[in-house]
Amino acid sequence: MHSAAAPHTPLVQVGKADVSAEDVLAVARGNARVEIGPDALAEMAVARARIDALAAEPRPVYGVSTGFGALAVRHISPELRAQLQRSLVRSHAAGMGPAVEREVVRALVFLRMKTLASGRTGVRPLVARTMAAILNAGITPVVREFGSLGCSGDLAPLSHCALVLMGEGVATGPDGVEKPAAELLAAAGIEPVELLEKEGLALINGTDGMLGMLVMAIADLQRLFTTADITAAMTLEALLGTDKVLAPELHAPIRPHPGQALSAANMLAVLKDSGLTGHHQDDAPRVQDAYSIRCAPQVAGAGRDTLAHAALVASRELAASVDNPVVLPDGRVESNGNFHGAPVAYVLDFLAIAAADLGSISERRTDRLLDKSRSHGLPAFLADDPGVDSGLMIAQYTQAALVSENKRLAVPASVDSIPSSAMQEDHVSMGWSAARKLRQSVDNLGRILAVELTAAARALEIRRQADASGTVAPASAAAMAAAREAGVGGAGRDRFLSPDLEAAAALVASGDLVRAVERVTGPLA
Repeated sequence: MHSAAAPHTPLVQVGKADVSAEDVLAVARGNARVEIGPDALAEMAVARARIDALAAEPRPVYGVSTGFGALAVRHISPELRAQLQRSLVRSHAAGMGPAVEREVVRALVFLRMKTLASGRTGVRPLVARTMAAILNAGITPVVREFGSLGCSGDLAPLSHCALVLMGEGVATGPDGVEKPAAELLAAAGIEPVELLEKEGLALINGTDGMLGMLVMAIADLQRLFTTADITAAMTLEALLGTDKVLAPELHAPIRPHPGQALSAANMLAVLKDSGLTGHHQDDAPRVQDAYSIRCAPQVAGAGRDTLAHAALVASRELAASVDNPVVLPDGRVESNGNFHGAPVAYVLDFLAIAAADLGSISERRTDRLLDKSRSHGLPAFLADDPGVDSGLMIAQYTQAALVSENKRLAVPASVDSIPSSAMQEDHVSMGWSAARKLRQSVDNLGRILAVELTAAARALEIRRQADASGTVAPASAAAMAAAREAGVGGAGRDRFLSPDLEAAAALVASGDLVRAVERVTGPLA
């Protein structure tokens, strides 16, 4: 079933040890192949032997020889247990709405496979090997947007994946075309799995969906926080502000928040050798820059520290073996509540708050660039001929709409709970919902920063055109050049603006903006 990876194809081996966030990203986004190490397969076999022994006993054991949830009171006879597992998966694959993204589903399948490989769930090695084969064949179960309450695991999403493992339901192949799962498995030479005792339950009882989305959001936000430091520095420079507030001695030594110091250092690196900073006392003197400029490291830094906490929680969850019941190393099979998504749900909500605030301060800086009364000599809306031209007026409207949406998305999902399963599952995490809205928040934040980039680059170009002696910082110049090369137009008469903004958003999302600046500054945090 498993074939060796082709030369130069990334390979992630899953063993008894923890997988990393980088492993998740490699599989979900990089299409890395996966294989299960011999140590994990041996551990799975030992745990499965214990489940088989319990299945042969006359006493009922939850998940092995009973029903599930509020139906756990019924003891299931041996001849009905395969049907029990099929029925569990079929009935729980009850999602609705549009299909979620391919990368989310690949993360979902990979993380569940990782937990099965831990040997704590009691499933046969065959089940995990088949999951690896499905990933390697580029088969992606169709998982629906709605259905998970983030407790007892991401039940509905994982059930849609388990259904494909059984050769049922629908999936997409490597070409992205949706087909019956049985057809796709047959084409890839993969035999469907007939699930035995406990295996259906083990396939659906985890926090894998919300965790996979958390891992990807952390990676995206790490890039966006660096991007925000770049655009904030460019705006400070375009507004002839002072970089003295970024001096290292004003940060870690007297207010030791790590993220704040990192953001200040990034901004200072971008502004190195600028001939425009420090002119805040010239024609329109101001003792201090506005908060959106002066406090940029403090706001972005708070978000960075929140991100660091989220990464810590993600690393702990990646090290977990979430299932109920679990097979302990001493052979005991015990029920537990580790499937509850609260730890992951909280940080997903925290990150949505941080993303909303970072977008909010970026929009305030953009508005300052466009307001003639506060931009220190720049034309109204950065227009070529204000009145005839509107410049970037409506770009700020678009940015404000995105900021407003992110504020709505910052309302936490994890404070809600709707009881389910006849009040057996009477407090749930809503972690899947927190993850889904965070993905939208992250996308919106990238667009918000793209508008600030567009405005700051145009403002710096106007400064440079007006005064040849006004030297733009080399790093800012690199950002401006990257924007122009990507298709973001410069100063001039009004034109169809949407393509410029989309080009800027693509530049931000790809990470090419950060890379262009780092070629001047060296690595940024």
